[in-house]
Amino acid sequence: MMPFTLWKNLKKRLRSKRRPMWTLGAILFSLLACWLAAAQAEIAAAKPAEQQSTFIKTMEKQAGPLSVKLHRVFVCGEEEKTLGRMMSKQIVQLLLVHPEWKAVLDQEQGTVHFEQHIEDLSEHCKANAYMGVDKNGNLTLYDGVPKKEKVVRTFFQLDVRYMESSLPQDKLDQLTNGIRISDIEEYNSVLSTFSDYAVEQNQKVMKPAY
Repeated sequence: MMPFTLWKNLKKRLRSKRRPMWTLGAILFSLLACWLAAAQAEIAAAKPAEQQSTFIKTMEKQAGPLSVKLHRVFVCGEEEKTLGRMMSKQIVQLLLVHPEWKAVLDQEQGTVHFEQHIEDLSEHCKANAYMGVDKNGNLTLYDGVPKKEKVVRTFFQLDVRYMESSLPQDKLDQLTNGIRISDIEEYNSVLSTFSDYAVEQNQKVMKPAY
């Protein structure tokens, strides 16, 4: 629908005003880029549906109950939950209710593994997560205070010199000691704040434009 709408707008513009050919070429190039982006999005969306269809066909051939486990992957942290033993029809029904879940059958173990991605922190992370800076100057997510060095995830390298010249000392001390992260809002807020001090971004900003 998007390429068709753009083409209609293009024809309207050409009727109302005469434009040079290079403008028409630029618009056509943009139209092609939009069409390619839309096609790629459709392909990406089709893959999970194909995987789900293949899994359901496999389940239809299964006889007897299977162990079912749910692996919950959070922005910070993971949790494993056993859902019990289910017949193939129950497993398929569960997947249809939760189409966003990924499902894999381990035939050797007789177990179905569901994977759920959640845009939140696990309960463990809500109680223990800190953001700080490691010895190499990388913004890092820790399980506990940074001094314990239990790294959960490393994000990007910080421009420490730029930070020292831009931020007050108490903010720098807070980052060094660890910033307590108790929910997804704080997680995103700290990431957004310190992304302004990422080395790669600052290098791009400082490059002269020719």
